Amino acid sequence: MEFKDYYQVLGVERSAVAADIKKAYRKLVRKHHPDVNKAADAQSRMQELNEAWEVLQDPEKRAAYDQLGQRWQGGADFKPPPDWNAGFEFSGAPEGWDGGGGGGSGSGNDPDHSAFFESLFGAARRASAGRSQRPADARRAARGNDHHAKIVVPLDDAFTGATRTLTLQSADLDAHGRPQMHARQLAVTIPKGLKAGQQIRLAGQGEPGFGGGLAGDLFLELQFESHPRYRAEGPDLYATLPVAPWEAALGAQLRVATPGGEVEISVPAESQAGRKLRLKGRGIPPADAKGT
Repeated sequence: MEFKDYYQVLGVERSAVAADIKKAYRKLVRKHHPDVNKAADAQSRMQELNEAWEVLQDPEKRAAYDQLGQRWQGGADFKPPPDWNAGFEFSGAPEGWDGGGGGGSGSGNDPDHSAFFESLFGAARRASAGRSQRPADARRAARGNDHHAKIVVPLDDAFTGATRTLTLQSADLDAHGRPQMHARQLAVTIPKGLKAGQQIRLAGQGEPGFGGGLAGDLFLELQFESHPRYRAEGPDLYATLPVAPWEAALGAQLRVATPGGEVEISVPAESQAGRKLRLKGRGIPPADAKGT
């Protein structure tokens, strides 16, 4: 997968202000929209323009993209680093989205977005689908959009539960139309038994409502820090057990550390490297509270 330089797509500098980005987008849409441009690549070009607009007009997405984009150039082979966006808040799809870019090389989840876009922002966009944007009549009460962020916590929290103070980064535009970062701290309860990929909902911590409407919610997607001993897959844990050659050949009784304490395990005779031994009930415990 290639890295997309969205600034290059719109023909603007990385220092461009919001007004310049909007002007460039509108100019290119008038030129490449399939209703006026019958070239074979018009739809794919519109898809690129819409993606670039969706990211660069949104202070949150732009700030996260800028941090990521410092490491790659357009066209370079790309794979998102693990938890690249941890701690960033994202809201839903923007106002002004132009639907002219249908088709194209989507990832399968959404034909209007490329695999590159989906790998970065697809999860937050899908989670926000269906939420209304600011109403045309600003006097009418409307609920604020939900926000979404990824948090990374120690694996031990899944066994004991924890309350952690987390710092989340969000962005808006300064007086010059450039994204500026803001940090806020939240005390978050991590329920015992929560699995990687599950979400914690914080009611009323999303975007403020309009016209007296309720605030949206904040959804925190949980991921685990790398652990020196265990690898989590859903509720199951995996660990490498070193054994001596004679123990594998003859069999042995070994003491093994688990999150709940040491247990004894039987290594069968004639065991080969890569064999899996199961300790039932020694993975992540059942959840205290239901995830989403």
